[in-house]
Amino acid sequence: MQKLFYDGSCRLCQREINWLSDKLKPHLELVDISHTDFSGYQGVSKAAMMQQIHLWQDDHFLIGIDATLHYWQLAGHHWLVAILRFAPCYWVASKAYNLWAAKRNRCTDGYCPTDTQPK
Repeated sequence: MQKLFYDGSCRLCQREINWLSDKLKPHLELVDISHTDFSGYQGVSKAAMMQQIHLWQDDHFLIGIDATLHYWQLAGHHWLVAILRFAPCYWVASKAYNLWAAKRNRCTDGYCPTDTQPK
């Protein structure tokens, strides 16, 4: 089974997973990597997984925007994925995801600049 590794301590990440979970659960095992007992998977550390979203598919990882597009496709958002896979849109989506991921990783003390309110 495919596995989606997400950061449940990130409010935006958790909202997205909650919104899509019913559509994803038939296809993916959802793994919250924010739990203290999670240390990594298939040779990839928890720290590395906290940098970008990871999705295990068969024998390899999809990471970042590629993982996101894959699980959006599984959730039934085919038209959105088709648009974002178009070369110019993919480039913009990839850059936007990377900027968001870098900003999200500056979270400290339960507060994240991307959250709408502190914890």
